[in-house]
Amino acid sequence: MARQRRPSLSPGNYPPHTVPQPTRAPRHGLARAISKLGICSRSQAAKSIGEGRVAVNGAIARDPEMPIDASRDRIAIDGADIGARERLYLMLNKPRGYITSAADERGRDTVYALLAGAALPWLAPVGRLDKASEGLLLLTNDSVWAARITAPESHLDKTYHVQIDRPPDAALLAALHDGIDDKGERLAVKSARELRRGDKNAWLEIVLDEGRNRQIRRLLAALDVGVLRLVRVALGELTLGTLAKGEWRKLDDDEVARLVR
Repeated sequence: MARQRRPSLSPGNYPPHTVPQPTRAPRHGLARAISKLGICSRSQAAKSIGEGRVAVNGAIARDPEMPIDASRDRIAIDGADIGARERLYLMLNKPRGYITSAADERGRDTVYALLAGAALPWLAPVGRLDKASEGLLLLTNDSVWAARITAPESHLDKTYHVQIDRPPDAALLAALHDGIDDKGERLAVKSARELRRGDKNAWLEIVLDEGRNRQIRRLLAALDVGVLRLVRVALGELTLGTLAKGEWRKLDDDEVARLVR
């Protein structure tokens, strides 16, 4: 018996459910798209849109959630077309008392006060440090890079030096490794060791490979241990080094690449 030839699957004779569809860039709300381009924060973009200062493909846009494909649609603010800015990556040694936010309705100091006077594009924090915490904070206008660093599956090590209100014992270090359940979340450390101690306090080095809100403070509080200071000293292989408190510097290409390697 002669073999039957299969019909060739040219674009005209694919079954309806198997016709390949062209790949398109993801669509985002207008305010988010402007923020992802590194122009300003999402809230600032929404404000500009509400004021009628933003046009899409030549027409004024009033809806911050208007779906946008930034690779195809032309966006203008105050009549000037905007596009992706030069990618910039900074590390900041955040002092205690500053909040990781662009603005604060209570008038508290934000980390952006430490960048004042520098000719920089809009930069967003990569993760957060709470007001009482100190140390290494990244800022960038590259949202894709930031998402890769903060993604749970990245398991990027985050190293902290933590001053606690009593000398630790082996039971405390073991409990930090074992972890606790708190409000439906499992909180534990990757590693913990004693750095030095005094009569009434001590410094620990704690490494996390996940990022949950106030993870170290919540974990220690559950173990009845008070935190006197908390300083993030490294992200992956990137360390604070000699960067002074309140100062910042740009990352070099190798540092940028190694954080997502």
